[in-house]
Amino acid sequence: MASARIRMPAKARPGEVVDIRALVFHPMESGFRPDNVGRPIPRHIVLHFVCTYAGEEVFRARFHPGIAANPFTSFSVVATTSAELVFTWTDDRGGVTVERTRLEVTGAG
Repeated sequence: MASARIRMPAKARPGEVVDIRALVFHPMESGFRPDNVGRPIPRHIVLHFVCTYAGEEVFRARFHPGIAANPFTSFSVVATTSAELVFTWTDDRGGVTVERTRLEVTGAG
């Protein structure tokens, strides 16, 4: 699969709500569209997106053929500890994209 982009702050205070935006570059072909000579383009979509924070799942989404190319997801987590967030997208052909970002939690809550 292709690459992804993650937008989120690098640092937060304990208890702060952190907004996260994640985008994966993927064609998201539904299988219903024809190519330039009329043949159907084979289905190829992202099926699952999972985000873990400090090893615990904090967000999960399931995508369907109606989602546009390059699916964008936005969600929030509460900063509890300095840890890695792992973002994983899996498509219907077994392709997997994984991105990792660290959140530093410092200061008083």
